[in-house]
Amino acid sequence: MCKKSVCLALSLCACPPLAAQTREAWQAPTLSITRYDEDWSDLADAQKRGHHWTGPFKYIPLGDDVWLSTGVELRLRNENYVDNLWGGADAPDDSYLWARAMPYADLHVGAPDRLHARAFVQPIISHAVGVAPSASPIDQSRLDLLQGFAEVGAGPVTLRAGRQMVSLGTERLVGTRYGPNTPLAFDGVRGSLSLGEGRALDLFLLNPVQPGSDSFDDRTSDTRRLWGAYATLPDLDLYYLGYRNRAARFGGLTGREERHSFGLRSHGVRGDWHWNVEGVYQFGHYDGQRIAAWTIGTEVGRTLPHLPLSPDATLRFNIVSGDRDSEDDRLGTFNALFPKGKYFGELSPVGPTNIVSLNPRISAPLGDEDTNNSKTRTNESMSRFVAAILLSAIAVDRFVLVEARTHVSATRLLFPNELVPSSENRVVPSGPLVDHYEGDDDIVCTVSEHGALSPGCQRHTFKRAALDLRRPHAADHHPMMA
Repeated sequence: MCKKSVCLALSLCACPPLAAQTREAWQAPTLSITRYDEDWSDLADAQKRGHHWTGPFKYIPLGDDVWLSTGVELRLRNENYVDNLWGGADAPDDSYLWARAMPYADLHVGAPDRLHARAFVQPIISHAVGVAPSASPIDQSRLDLLQGFAEVGAGPVTLRAGRQMVSLGTERLVGTRYGPNTPLAFDGVRGSLSLGEGRALDLFLLNPVQPGSDSFDDRTSDTRRLWGAYATLPDLDLYYLGYRNRAARFGGLTGREERHSFGLRSHGVRGDWHWNVEGVYQFGHYDGQRIAAWTIGTEVGRTLPHLPLSPDATLRFNIVSGDRDSEDDRLGTFNALFPKGKYFGELSPVGPTNIVSLNPRISAPLGDEDTNNSKTRTNESMSRFVAAILLSAIAVDRFVLVEARTHVSATRLLFPNELVPSSENRVVPSGPLVDHYEGDDDIVCTVSEHGALSPGCQRHTFKRAALDLRRPHAADHHPMMA
């Protein structure tokens, strides 16, 4: 039987300007996720370091062409469920708190334009309180090593080996799983060639890290492996990903899966228009079956600068293939491999398999931030406020869901110094301390009988507060997934 999913959503929200709309709700504005891509070498100038109280922590000179950068992220997140899975879960009424701290140290030796070396270390302290019936390793891994790698480079070529988070493109297939309490890291090697002007090539051979629930028990997976190449050009990404899983599960069966993914992504901004379109085709084999799966995701939008608040109208359309017939020798289920957590939003009840999603939305900036008319600013704080209402209908075969969601987000930049032009000719704020709060309230109801799920509703809310003790960087924006 052919199983299809249909999602129709309408979102009316007040958001940052289009120039800043390059991240999902779970991503703090202007903050990078992996942290190792940040370049603080401009603070070699002692006068620049003295301009912010964080300067001495972001650039610590240790000798000629030897310096250390440090930082930390602190996050608290509360999630609440009422009648989860319509009363069928182990803990249908649940409320818990996620807490984590992720400090890091980044040592650089040598000038970037010559032979240079680097060592990056980022531990994680993650705990969960109140998770029922018990906390999983994704909820808490206590004290462990999140990232730790050594890197050598010469000119445009860089070779990195060790444990690292990986973010490719829009994280449709390989992401950091930043939303849940324990992010995703990989052990392996990665080589990069940077040709400038937005052109680069990455080659990698990686095994995902399997987190444990106790301290220092995270281990390299011995069943799953990822390899491939990712090329970026101006407004265009091309990639190949190979994946092997010796214990893959589909339809209640366990077997060996080997899957190959070829993808193409086009993205960019032209005048008032912006777009992000990505397609992926997968083939391979699983336990005697051949794999033939695919997905396409599109996001096309336009800003309307002549209307009040300069709103932006965007249309998202996603199709992810499923399996038509479980009895034949063909597996049509798309495997998203290692996508970011909270794939379709913080509270989405569906994942990136067997779904058709249509999501029109209109957004406009609110708050006291004015990036269009100001190039510098010296007041003590700036804030950004986001509010959203989302309605959606999701159908899976004869099973129909109706969802209502409200979202609120507030970001405050403390002690900003100036608004810095970025490489995309947009203006972004710069300041030493950022705090961020967001929350969602989600109600999902089933209105028709299907399997073990009878008509009823569940409610899920979350609140997140994050504090990052550093000055945001103009290049820290993360692309939005179509």
